[in-house]
Amino acid sequence: MDLLLWITIGFIIIGFVVLISMKKGMESKVVFIKANMEDKENSTKAKSVIWWIVSVTAWGLVSMLLADSWFNHFG
Repeated sequence: MDLLLWITIGFIIIGFVVLISMKKGMESKVVFIKANMEDKENSTKAKSVIWWIVSVTAWGLVSMLLADSWFNHFG
């Protein structure tokens, strides 16, 4: 097997592990933000949740691009 396949598989698996490990923390931050709408701490928590969503989206796009490039490599 070639290196591109291993990079793709590793990137996807590591991304899933990180996603699952951080999911519960992000859910609790969203619950805290909803419960305390006027709290000043909400701004930093909201930013961290937004950046988590952006990074998960970027991880998904890169994963799809890696998988596509691997399939095109053998096509």
